[in-house]
Amino acid sequence: MSMNEKKIARLDDVARLAGVSTATVSRYINAPDVVAEATAERIRQAIERTGYIPNLLAGGLASRRSRLVALLVPDITHSIYNLTIEAMSDALSDDGYVVMLGLTGADDARAPALIEAALARRADGIILTGSVADPRLRARLERDDATVIETWNLPNRSIDAAVGFSHTEVGQAVARFVRQRGYRYPFLLTADSPRAKARRNGFIADWIAATGASPGDAVLASPTRFGMGRTAFAQLRANTPAPDVVICSSDWLAHGLIAEAQSAGLRVPDDLAVVGFGNLPFAAEMQPALTTVRIDGARIGREAVAILRRRATGAARKPEDAVRVDVGFEIVVGASA
Repeated sequence: MSMNEKKIARLDDVARLAGVSTATVSRYINAPDVVAEATAERIRQAIERTGYIPNLLAGGLASRRSRLVALLVPDITHSIYNLTIEAMSDALSDDGYVVMLGLTGADDARAPALIEAALARRADGIILTGSVADPRLRARLERDDATVIETWNLPNRSIDAAVGFSHTEVGQAVARFVRQRGYRYPFLLTADSPRAKARRNGFIADWIAATGASPGDAVLASPTRFGMGRTAFAQLRANTPAPDVVICSSDWLAHGLIAEAQSAGLRVPDDLAVVGFGNLPFAAEMQPALTTVRIDGARIGREAVAILRRRATGAARKPEDAVRVDVGFEIVVGASA
């Protein structure tokens, strides 16, 4: 061996230095919790001293576990999903998993390719935002051994497990709320995404059933941003009858709308009331404080990881054991409506 070549540490080098068998080292690498703490500490020190790099691919083939979890979300910029992402990635990292974060886009157009990539890498878990509509892809996921968790939604029939809430029920609850507040002419500004449209449809159906009138409605490109709320204000001013309350599919959209309304001399909520969605950190700091819908994103993350942990113990996936966790939602009443 030349002087420039480095000796690559092997599994038996670690075992010899730690004073354990190679099987114990392998067990520690693939399932550290099953190894006694004193033994685990000796193995950790031996790995550090030798510079050994575990071949997780080979270990995954032997144990049928890759220790890879795919986490698919629409976006991460000013996102309502950030608390969910943080809760899941922190817990999964503590458990020794590698998290593959994939951005599906607001319309989930990139989701099929990302799901295929996760399946090809034999991911232990695939955590989705929303649901998979493609029947062929759903069938593929149902056949696979990976734990599949649909989050931020509660579909009528989940692929495997679901942690979230009903967007339709959110829309219905907001419709009842604005009626109880005495508003008569609602207008909806909705992002072009399946989840936002489900809330929109829930609102419209409830409003028509209660009043016989159809609310004003506009669908905007997704994801919605602050500037889009300002731009949409002109469309609202041209609507007949003039709306007295606007229901926005995101807090950012509501923020921009309020800013433009105030710059035009309107008083919020006296001249125009506004409702958002997401309860983002700035919502309570706005003037006026934003009325919005709060979702416990961190709890969604914790519940999803809890399901993965139970499955990691060897519990088989059976259709009759499908897990469904409803985290609910809360209308946070601010001064904007």
